[in-house]
Amino acid sequence: MMLPDQFNTKANGKFLISGEYAVLDGALALAVPLVRGQTLEVTSGQAGLLDWQALEPDGTTWFECTLRLSDLELKTTNDPATAKGLQAILQACKNQNALLFGEAAGYRIRTQTDFPREWGLGTSSTLIAAISQWTHSNPYRVLEESFGGSGYDIACAFARKPILYQRNAFVPFVEELDFQPSFADQLYFVYLGKKQNSREGIQRYRELSREKKELVRTISQLTEYLAQSRDLQDFQELMHTHEQVISKALQLPPVQTTLFSDFWGQVKSMGAWGGDFVLVASDRSDEETRNYFEKMGLTVCFNWDTFVLTNTK
Repeated sequence: MMLPDQFNTKANGKFLISGEYAVLDGALALAVPLVRGQTLEVTSGQAGLLDWQALEPDGTTWFECTLRLSDLELKTTNDPATAKGLQAILQACKNQNALLFGEAAGYRIRTQTDFPREWGLGTSSTLIAAISQWTHSNPYRVLEESFGGSGYDIACAFARKPILYQRNAFVPFVEELDFQPSFADQLYFVYLGKKQNSREGIQRYRELSREKKELVRTISQLTEYLAQSRDLQDFQELMHTHEQVISKALQLPPVQTTLFSDFWGQVKSMGAWGGDFVLVASDRSDEETRNYFEKMGLTVCFNWDTFVLTNTK
């Protein structure tokens, strides 16, 4: 299959507002695509080879490798572990089309995130989505055969606005929403300063949470309520309830209990518990809210309106 040797795309980063862990078992989830993401640029290269270069936001190279296209054998790299992950993605694409990469052409691919990789906004999911678009592959199948996961991040990669997501094999339910709450200026995303391994959290969930039907039903209902919420107080109460439900399933205390017990608003984990970003709802001024977290050394703070993609075109 002859692939275009001139190709450009950008995949959106993501946040999971509701449904963490339970989305794996079919719970309805609310997720948002972000203005930050990852670009992928394809140009022609040396015949039979794929030269890969991945850049940090400042343009410095953090990963590079060369693969032989015919069998995806690794020729050179500065990071064997990352190269192995890339090979898995490309092989998953090839599994959907045996003729993929079989031509004599060669490619040079350059990727670049516009966010630090440690933020956990979807370095892997944006890559899978972008490569799948280039190779005309089903990205959900590629995800399943490479890194695994629920797939909500794949759905966000090319969404234009917030979505409702429900896992369903390789053809999930995805519905875009006009979810722009009137209190969006009172919602924040705060980075906790550490990258969380989502696979470790998933493993804990699998081991501890036995009865899934009731959990899935409850979280799905909370997701619907959150998506319909038009009042900050109501939204905060739903955030709190969601945290309590997942806390019981994981047998872990909510992040507000462990880190922000004196905060006047509501703090909710997003995605894997214990790291990355949290969602914050506050009824106080922007200055007072930011000062609270800055005094704790948490200086990476974004407002909902400036970080969530809500393009309706």
